[in-house]
Amino acid sequence: MADDNETDAGDVGTPELTSPRLFSALPSPRHGDVAGREYPLTAPTGSVLHMTATTPPVGGIAGRAPFGRMLTAMITPMTGDRAVDYGGAARLAEYLVTDMRNDGLVISGTTGESPTTTDAEKDRLLRTVVEAVGDRATIVAGVGTNDTAHSCELARQAEQAGAAALLVVTPYYNKPPQHGLVAHFTAVADATGLPVMLYDIPGRTGTAIATETLIQLAEHPRIVAVKDAKADLGAGSLVMAATDLVFYCGDDMLNLPWLSVGAAGFVSVHGHVAGDRLHEMIDAYRAGDVSTALAIHRDMLPIYTGMTRMQGTVSAKTALGMLGLPGGPVRLPLADATPAESERLRTDLVAGGVKVAPSWPAP
Repeated sequence: MADDNETDAGDVGTPELTSPRLFSALPSPRHGDVAGREYPLTAPTGSVLHMTATTPPVGGIAGRAPFGRMLTAMITPMTGDRAVDYGGAARLAEYLVTDMRNDGLVISGTTGESPTTTDAEKDRLLRTVVEAVGDRATIVAGVGTNDTAHSCELARQAEQAGAAALLVVTPYYNKPPQHGLVAHFTAVADATGLPVMLYDIPGRTGTAIATETLIQLAEHPRIVAVKDAKADLGAGSLVMAATDLVFYCGDDMLNLPWLSVGAAGFVSVHGHVAGDRLHEMIDAYRAGDVSTALAIHRDMLPIYTGMTRMQGTVSAKTALGMLGLPGGPVRLPLADATPAESERLRTDLVAGGVKVAPSWPAP
């Protein structure tokens, strides 16, 4: 298998930025189409005005955020016997929206343990969260699997349950070719009337969505966004320049860099414990206060580091337990944090300014 940023057999992965076939697929660059600001084809001789402006443009790619700007991929709370804790899910959703300032929540993504929850559990969980906060936040249902028919079925189920949008991850393990990805994503987008956010995470799925594939998929009227965990800002920049796809950062350490190239916001795991600060980062950056956004980024480095020492769901549930919030254990094949791992995470969170409950760990 190729590394995340390489191309392997079957033309899978992110093409080199100098690839002739890549640039031949790109339409002519668009100029002057960002609301509120006109960008000339060339700047006047000696002018640095267009280089030194600090206020991000209003409108255009940077101004569109179809699902809000700050979203958290919510864990699925469990009881001690690893049954879904629906009451806990409602309480956690309320906390994430009210206290952590989330504009939206992703339910039953992989952070929500979608591979090990049943379709019936997903349906009830989604309905629970929609009822709890659906009037104040965009509720995005994770429906991606490596079975197109099943993904379409989950999409229709989510629409009936009240989801506002769908998150569709690249089919994992079976490594479809790029034209297979086009057919898969198109089928899911055609299954409902809901807008779709694609989820590109080749490190987990084994297959990257190629730049040309994203450009082709952007022609579908309901495929409107990408959650990017590919860490290729160059490829993402090319897609944003060539299409109207809205990008969301799916790799918390890269939140600020993605804003700098035009991402609308984040779909975060660390938003469970610091969503309010991530929203402040977005607000500061969009107001032109890059220094404040950078200061928040640096203050959060211990959180970024601590939350990525373990698998994301495990880290998030462990952290929520330290905050006295619903989380509970994970289902196999995931495994709960060891005492040593928990203590190291606690140290990192405290260093990042997270107020861990004084009673943790429980005696």
